[in-house]
Amino acid sequence: MATVILVRHGRTTANATGLLAGRAVGVSLDQIGRDQAALTGDRLAAVPVVGVVSSPLERCQETAQLILDRQAGNPSAPADPDLTECDYGQWQGRLLSELTTEDLWAAVQSQPSAVVFPGGESMAAMQARSVAAIRRHDAAFEAGNGPGAVWVAVTHGDIIKSILADALGMHLDLFQRINVSPASVSIIHYGAVRPTVYATNTDAGDLSWLSNGINSGDAQVGGGAGQKAP
Repeated sequence: MATVILVRHGRTTANATGLLAGRAVGVSLDQIGRDQAALTGDRLAAVPVVGVVSSPLERCQETAQLILDRQAGNPSAPADPDLTECDYGQWQGRLLSELTTEDLWAAVQSQPSAVVFPGGESMAAMQARSVAAIRRHDAAFEAGNGPGAVWVAVTHGDIIKSILADALGMHLDLFQRINVSPASVSIIHYGAVRPTVYATNTDAGDLSWLSNGINSGDAQVGGGAGQKAP
């Protein structure tokens, strides 16, 4: 299968003020967020990606564009509503400092699989739709570009955490153990036997090795020799 690079959007005005933006419109990257996304775009410039699929929300679209601006080719750039932020319902637009006093907060931390946000979405549904979307796009990019294809999905923190948890074989109730920072890069290869997670939450480092693609196959006992340099 192809390889997906999961990128969280850069920091936003809402992130900086501790506001749960959710699906609110008009939430853009702040200057720090633009700088973060530009740095991620620079890291990805050495990787000829075949597509940059993004959540339709502004902060992800802005991050995706900063990645696309640094690509030498012309990758496809669709928006996919299945990669949009979780619907936090009545929690949307509230300060995180206030939400920590809600009874539901403890469940979000320790048993997210049972959480349904008031007037919104369940965290289990969020994971199901986002994992299905990633696998759907991954199969399509492989079918159109071959098993060495590398593509990017620009989306949100909880979305990426839930996708990583699935790839790692973790129950959703454990996904809060994963951290995903603004504009960070995580990498998953969906092989014939199992997904393999090559990176989580990176914000620096050379990614040019991805230009060779990732060879599917059995896991190397002892860890193997690593990926070949370009």
